[in-house]
Amino acid sequence: MPTELEELVEFLHHGNTQIRQIACEHLVGYSASNAAIFKRDQLGPITDLKLLVRDYTNALTILINLSSSQDEEVLKTLAEDDAFLITLLRKVTNPKDPNAGLTSQLLANLSKSPSLERLLKIELPATALLDLFVSGRKPSSSSTKPSDTETDPDAHFDYLSYLLANLSAAHASVRSFLLTRQTYDGIVPLSKIVVFTTHASLIRRRGVASTLKNLDLLLDEDKVKILPYLLLPLMGNEEYSAEETDEMLEELQLLPEDKQREPDQGVIVTLVETLLLLTTPREGREVLRRSGVYPVIRMLHEKVASEQVREVYKEGGVKDREIEEVF
Repeated sequence: MPTELEELVEFLHHGNTQIRQIACEHLVGYSASNAAIFKRDQLGPITDLKLLVRDYTNALTILINLSSSQDEEVLKTLAEDDAFLITLLRKVTNPKDPNAGLTSQLLANLSKSPSLERLLKIELPATALLDLFVSGRKPSSSSTKPSDTETDPDAHFDYLSYLLANLSAAHASVRSFLLTRQTYDGIVPLSKIVVFTTHASLIRRRGVASTLKNLDLLLDEDKVKILPYLLLPLMGNEEYSAEETDEMLEELQLLPEDKQREPDQGVIVTLVETLLLLTTPREGREVLRRSGVYPVIRMLHEKVASEQVREVYKEGGVKDREIEEVF
């Protein structure tokens, strides 16, 4: 005899739309704690949910919970289904779809799969997702009143930063895409996302910081002026000597008195790790020194008594007294 929960899962396949909707609603709570129930009958319930995401918000939520786990079988069946992936891409780019935030979150979870590299070539290219993340969706011309998406167009796409981070960590082709000037707009994608290191959204700051760390960055001033976006989050409202200020990049001078340092230790750690990576080649160290980076790092070292940050120096083979030599 099937249990009540097993019977409830079977209703995902019911012919009555109201019954399917009620089943989704009641199964949300189980998707975070009892993933196995959705894997019965050769993942039949997940197959049903992949179809139901077109109509039911709770189906999206269930799949987000299931794909957040470390279950490789679930991730594989979701991420390697081209038709399902295209459904998600169409939803996230549809100005009338109210679930762009959830869809973005699901895409970010699926980006843990190696197969998601094909986003560069699929029906809706990677440029579409990148531009969504940067600029939001265009308002629907047929809408009679502004929706949340239209009044705050980038509010729903924060989780795409995690998609960028996951894909750039795993795939050289994605790293190359982000560093290559695109023919359709003449812009290097990296230059579109670096500005989000100081964005109000912590999700964006985390995702973009991780993406920058993943890239094989060179301090190429002809492509992207990246240093200000790595350093500004590390700075507070401290005063520097006139000599130190003169050596700094123009963007780092004359900061407002209420300038706040990045509050999230994880983001600070990631940015410092990126700066340390930039010191690996001799040319990188020379650019950092000419740009007056050391006073910023010294002040960060003094003001942020974080074991996480100190561990970064330790892992990079940098002792407290050697910071000036490195930067």
